[in-house]
Amino acid sequence: MDNAAEFVKSWTKLTKDWNARMETELAPQLTAGQLEVLELLQAHEPMKPSDLLPHLETTPAAITTLLDRMERAGLVERNRDEADRRIVWVTMTELGRSEVERGITVRAAIVNESLDRISSHNRQLLVYLFGKVSGTREARTTERNPEAGGGGESAESSEQANGSGESSKQTSGSSGASGQIGGSNESSELAGASGAAESAAESVV
Repeated sequence: MDNAAEFVKSWTKLTKDWNARMETELAPQLTAGQLEVLELLQAHEPMKPSDLLPHLETTPAAITTLLDRMERAGLVERNRDEADRRIVWVTMTELGRSEVERGITVRAAIVNESLDRISSHNRQLLVYLFGKVSGTREARTTERNPEAGGGGESAESSEQANGSGESSKQTSGSSGASGQIGGSNESSELAGASGAAESAAESVV
């Protein structure tokens, strides 16, 4: 199996498991889709329904239906703009604010349960590499240094070097815990994989 196929197989299983757990633990008050809307409102409210379109990648009709359900559940409110009655603003209710916090906590617990299968060092490395693959790390670097050009890469290299140093200290200090998690054979395999991944990460920075 090539790298792409293996990655897709692992990622599909992982996200399927996460989504199933999310739907179960968020119910009956909230769904994963509603949590996504509440998180957007938490960052940007008030928002117009059309403002949600580029974030949710769905249709205006589907967003209207979703907001209808959320309003009936007491999670959001829709109010007409006082100056222009054609404009509708969406805001969270107090219930919505408490539910978004609960949803974020639930999701973090589910994801951390998966991440706890590997050492702290490898978690940090995994997050770094996923950021490179998804492009989110480059996006954050650009936001921090919009006019830096090549300087952004230099800053990122420094960030990774600092992170690698901290991770090495954590790894050497927790070798006993690593052995408990996976046994000596698995620890050796993880160490070899981590070294190779770090070298690859450094080469692409």
